[in-house]
Amino acid sequence: MTKTPLYQQPITQIYQTLATTAQGLSPDVAAQRLAQNGKNALNQQKKTTLIQRFLGQFKDLMIIVLLVAALIAGLTGEMVDAVIILLVVILNAVFGVFQEAKAEEAINALKEMSAPNATIRRNGEVLTVKSDELVVGDVVLLEAGDVVPADLRLVDVAGLKVEESALTGESVPVEKTSATLTQDNLGLGDRTNLAFMNSNVTYGRATGVVIATGMQTEVGRIAGMLEAADETTTPLQLNLMQLGKALTVLILIIAAVVFGLGLWRGTENVIDMLLTAISLAVAAIPEGLPAIVTITLALGTQRMAKRHALVRKLPAVETLGSTDIIASDKTGTLTQNKMTVEKVYQNGHLMEAADQPVTADDPLARVMILSNDTQQMADGLAGDPTETALVQYQLDREFPVDQTLKALPRVAEIPFDSERKLMTTAHPLDDGRFLVAVKGAPDELLKRVTQVDLDGTVSAFTAAQRQDVLAVNHELATQAIRVLGFAYRIVDQLPTKLTTENTEQELVFAGLVGMIDPERPEVAQAIAEAQAAGIRPVMITGDHRDTAAAIAARLGIIQPGETQAVLTGAELDAMDDATFQKRVGDYAVYARVAPEHKVRIVNAWQKRGKVVAMTGDGVNDAPALKAADIGIGMGITGTEVAKGASDMVLADDNFATIVVAVEEGRKVFANIQKAIQYLLSANLGEVLTLFMMTMLGWQILAPVHILWINLVTDTLPAIALGIEPLERNLMNRPPRGRRSNFFSGGVLNGILYQGFLEGALTLGVYWFAITYPVHAASDLAHADALTMAFATLGLIQLFHAFNSKSIHGSIFKVGLWRNTFFNWAIAIAFGLLAMTILIPGLNGMFHVTHLDLYQWAVVVLAGILMVVIVEIVKFFQRRVVK
Repeated sequence: MTKTPLYQQPITQIYQTLATTAQGLSPDVAAQRLAQNGKNALNQQKKTTLIQRFLGQFKDLMIIVLLVAALIAGLTGEMVDAVIILLVVILNAVFGVFQEAKAEEAINALKEMSAPNATIRRNGEVLTVKSDELVVGDVVLLEAGDVVPADLRLVDVAGLKVEESALTGESVPVEKTSATLTQDNLGLGDRTNLAFMNSNVTYGRATGVVIATGMQTEVGRIAGMLEAADETTTPLQLNLMQLGKALTVLILIIAAVVFGLGLWRGTENVIDMLLTAISLAVAAIPEGLPAIVTITLALGTQRMAKRHALVRKLPAVETLGSTDIIASDKTGTLTQNKMTVEKVYQNGHLMEAADQPVTADDPLARVMILSNDTQQMADGLAGDPTETALVQYQLDREFPVDQTLKALPRVAEIPFDSERKLMTTAHPLDDGRFLVAVKGAPDELLKRVTQVDLDGTVSAFTAAQRQDVLAVNHELATQAIRVLGFAYRIVDQLPTKLTTENTEQELVFAGLVGMIDPERPEVAQAIAEAQAAGIRPVMITGDHRDTAAAIAARLGIIQPGETQAVLTGAELDAMDDATFQKRVGDYAVYARVAPEHKVRIVNAWQKRGKVVAMTGDGVNDAPALKAADIGIGMGITGTEVAKGASDMVLADDNFATIVVAVEEGRKVFANIQKAIQYLLSANLGEVLTLFMMTMLGWQILAPVHILWINLVTDTLPAIALGIEPLERNLMNRPPRGRRSNFFSGGVLNGILYQGFLEGALTLGVYWFAITYPVHAASDLAHADALTMAFATLGLIQLFHAFNSKSIHGSIFKVGLWRNTFFNWAIAIAFGLLAMTILIPGLNGMFHVTHLDLYQWAVVVLAGILMVVIVEIVKFFQRRVVK
């Protein structure tokens, strides 16, 4: 087969290249090609089973360590410890499976978009066959309302317009032609003699030859890109993996050191030291962390759902909070994907569409309605988006559309074609004459205009007026506004057959109408808020350069006239990856791009260490949505393909919802960070307490003590920290980016000094109880001391939960009582901790004694000291930062 692209080959050569004829293939040849090349269908994506997803939750290193700890605890007889650890692990796995139950459906959704049947010509006979039976060389017949069943080279076109926005990003239907194109390296949107699989015919009819089927089509190529795309690892997942590895190494070292030192001292046997080592492991591992992170994310998804952001994958909640770049598709995302009348030029004046006066005999309004194929259906207007926009404009102005159409029925027409770029209709008047209504491209229309209608008075169309109209047309075009011209004439009789020569001449100019796919009204403010939060918005579109630049300027993505910030797909193709990666920061708008360009843009930013969010609604956006750190699909206008490739879907298609989601994402990360500081400082305090007790030869806390403290203090209070309200000025901070982690921003220092402080206070209380015992007997004194250490370690952590409501801020400014769930969590946790000491019968199970008021006062004082000392440290930290 020749290397010349099929859009550059003349029709006669097309038939030769594809070994077919205008009458189509013979059934035998078609059957042979079908057997050889396979069906005209996309590959189904392999689904992940429920069991596979469940087992996948156990790949985390920290979970593996917990399972080993549970096994050792079970083998050494500590079944309570083993069961509790296993319950935590299983709960975490169930949460993960529940949230990710929806398998990836992007490619299957692509398949569902395909046309079920196609009308073809074989051996000169017109047949209807299943679209998956099409083969290269088949001759396909298209008409308005059809879904294009395969990639076609058009060979006969009659006013064909195809809506390709889902594939190319083009906001209006594309006028198609059968003419041979001569330019090289044309983008999809410029290959006007091709029709692509899964696009929609909105107007006219055509005949085309199948040039590609199944996975060889442009849609198939996108499906292949989706198949090949690797799942991105979110910053949250990376941080959790890093944290798990660090904790695992630390835990193993500490347990080995304590086990070895205990045996070396010779005071304990192997089994006792093994139990001690397990106690240390249990103390060091934040068993509840995976579940707490999952619950915090899940609660975040619920809050976001109430604000119209539907999260499909849990880690995506937090990823938005670290986003540096929001790369957004234009059509349907930043704009409404609905052509709207914006400017009107009439009676020599250019005005905003809303300012045009409404009069029943307005000649411009009448031509807009009459020279129009829009159908009024029960569920709205149907037809070409440009034409429906004209009718909708008049309906919104309460112009008598229905009465006009009834009073002036169409009796003849000259359909639109791409060569003359005009459409003409004829309508009988009450006086026996006929109104001829014409609309089309202004430059073509003006060639046929000899008069002008000014406030109802028809006069000669002067050269100065013609130049004024052309100037207005040019001005609107530079603003990326699509302009249509309107004219009319009144004739005594209609020709037997209407032609451009006998009808579209000596026209009366009525006016110009400027239309655009307008930006969503809330988007400009949302972009400004994103920029204030340090996030850079980038527009990516299949539209032309001027259109993209104009919309971007209106939204505030670039400044008016900032053309150097706009890059086309062709210009991007001319750059190698190294050059583009260096210069990617220079561009804020990408025009006339293909799906692979979008992926390349996302990858270039990612290679610079940026966290990239990609929004989109079309099939052409799906590969980039999957490649991005977080893909954001549109819930209303978005294709199922785009939604399937996304991590999050906007239920209201509102770009402003992304800013809300970013805020929620930042809050989720901040709250997880608070929970981690709280958990790890508490666990460090437990490890130091056990380590020093072992080294000093004191009685040490048993595994059941540590596990109960962890169960009581590491669950409800930590979860409550996960739903803390948004801290002030959080959205005024720059994005934390890919390189930051849970220990950034002073968290690691906080964990270290707060952990040492908890351990020191607990050991201090134990020492105080031994030195100044309430009971004279040594065994009772040691039992009281151990009980007081147990109560102190638990209570200190509950007091410390208040410290953790802000990493650096004072708890008195953050608000002690704003989080009702937190207050209840602390109260319940304290009750669970105290009942092991206060309720008779539980003492024996937990190896503790009753404490008197004096002993409780010492315990509570230690808890208060924890708050006071941390507040003092935070005060000096804030002074240093200032």
